[in-house]
Amino acid sequence: MTTAATIWTLWIAVRAKQPLVHNITNFVVMNNSANALLALGASPAMIHACDEVEDFVAISQALVVNIGTLYSEQIAACKLAAARAKATGVPWILDPVGAGATPYRRAAAGALAQLRPNAIRGNGSEILTLAQQTQSGQGRGVDSLDASETALEAARQLATATGAAVAITGAVDYVTDGQRVVAIANGHPLMTRVTGLGCSATAVIGAFLAVEAEAFLATVAGLAVFAVAGEIAAEQARGPGSLQVALLDALYTMTQDDLARRLRLD
Repeated sequence: MTTAATIWTLWIAVRAKQPLVHNITNFVVMNNSANALLALGASPAMIHACDEVEDFVAISQALVVNIGTLYSEQIAACKLAAARAKATGVPWILDPVGAGATPYRRAAAGALAQLRPNAIRGNGSEILTLAQQTQSGQGRGVDSLDASETALEAARQLATATGAAVAITGAVDYVTDGQRVVAIANGHPLMTRVTGLGCSATAVIGAFLAVEAEAFLATVAGLAVFAVAGEIAAEQARGPGSLQVALLDALYTMTQDDLARRLRLD
């Protein structure tokens, strides 16, 4: 059973080991994701070039692949890095940003999913598209037109097909390995007004994958910590701008008691 105490123990491991998390991510969120990882206690690197991604994955403790600002060289780098991660036993997570927006993006996300990530995180529309469960899964750019619970059955099937822990983020976050399901009812609506926070959540999950071999547990832990931090930040923020700063502070200063008091897992 996943508890606040279990999650806190993993967070202590992140802070103690300071894992190197290799990010191939989109231009919009690089700064946010790097700062979130630093505040959490991990060490971020944003390495994109095909010439070095394979070598860098081999010295990293986790890989984060995010297709937000997709272009040909980046998708090539993602595939090279993911393949090397699987060959060397480095855990990796896929964020299929805007997967349903265009045929090119849909094909890229599908090809990466076939490389068997340890975890996948997306909004309801992205998970529905990736699972190819229904024609109703639509996305408006990177925004979701489907609630997280709508995609839960698709997430189960995607988890079974890929072997990944699949996370759907929304008003309530869900994580499944195809059999087990955990719901995380933390966070705040203001988080949707800041671009790239979902991408930062993916990076945080990557840090937990670096210290926990069970992808399902690592994914729950990463999402839970990020959602509680967002909740704390929203109480202090005046708007989206100050939320970004407060969220980093919450990731840095959150205590075990904060996590235990606030965490709402089902």
